[in-house]
Amino acid sequence: MHSLSLSAGPSAPLNVLCLGAHSDDIEIGCGGTLLRLARQFPNCVFHWVVFSAIGVRAEEARRAATLFAGQALRGPHLKTFQDGFMPFHGAEIKAAFEDLKSVSPDIIFTHNCNDAHQDHRILSELTWNTFRDHLVLEYEIPKYDGDMGRPSVFFPLDNDLCQKKVDYLMQSFESQRSKRWFQPETFLALLRLRGMECNSPSGYAEAFYSRKLVL
Repeated sequence: MHSLSLSAGPSAPLNVLCLGAHSDDIEIGCGGTLLRLARQFPNCVFHWVVFSAIGVRAEEARRAATLFAGQALRGPHLKTFQDGFMPFHGAEIKAAFEDLKSVSPDIIFTHNCNDAHQDHRILSELTWNTFRDHLVLEYEIPKYDGDMGRPSVFFPLDNDLCQKKVDYLMQSFESQRSKRWFQPETFLALLRLRGMECNSPSGYAEAFYSRKLVL
């Protein structure tokens, strides 16, 4: 197990691009890490893009992005692609990705390329298609499909950040609370499992998949 640090100092600006297919994906996949980065790098900026945020889900996306990113938020930029149909709108989604090139991010958080959800997979594919020379970290979303893998990058999280992540999720996404999997225990269990795998001092962590790292 090797520990690496971001090259930017605490006072340096850090451009973070957060990509999610649906309103709660970013928060579930990397919400704790974003809270940690905001604490560690006071001058960081979060560019927040959600590709399917319609009706009440749009309001939830705005609420959650504000809670997680605070004053560092740029956006959220909410698209209205139909949930479940994104692979059939590839050209339009690719055009939206091309518009994001001006962000010039230091870190990109996106979906895992092996995710069982078709919307998640196409966003991951287009992330790599669009950003070829960037640090891309693919997050994971627990779901009924049972597609959890073996991540290779871990962000240890303090207990207070884990609790804040779970609290913000439950506060923000009221429309999802009726789903049996959308429970605090689900999110805390995954944080605990990944924390065990990376020997986190607190016992908690978020994990990511990385296809390329330059040391």
